[in-house]
Amino acid sequence: MSAAHTGVPSVLAHPLPRPVPADELAACPAGEVFRRVGDKWSVLLVIMLGGRPHRYNELHRAVEGISQRMLTRTLRGLEADGLVRRDVHPTVPPSVEYSLTPLGRGLLEPLSALADWAVRNAPEINEARSRHRARAGGETAPPP
Repeated sequence: MSAAHTGVPSVLAHPLPRPVPADELAACPAGEVFRRVGDKWSVLLVIMLGGRPHRYNELHRAVEGISQRMLTRTLRGLEADGLVRRDVHPTVPPSVEYSLTPLGRGLLEPLSALADWAVRNAPEINEARSRHRARAGGETAPPP
């Protein structure tokens, strides 16, 4: 970061063109990561695997509401992104264990910072939501 940008968050250091071109948005490496960690299950699985490796069925039992299909798709996506390693052990039947790669471990720090921010600011966010609902005539806003 240059001296002129000291104290400026990196996401603001480079102004976006207006309008943002769709192809630029699609090609943005940060956007790709945000889409991956912004889905419903990826962050939860990364956090769980951050504690220790898990077998597939262990993950499926531990995450209420996730279907086998969605667990498989999410793990495959995390594996394709290099965040999760899939190890097949030569047993009968074969057992599969998932763990974080060093790249996946590196994601734990920014996820922790975001989680800490969310917990710290939850009361203010909840108050803002209440004020918004009151201004909207009591209509329920869609969940975030």
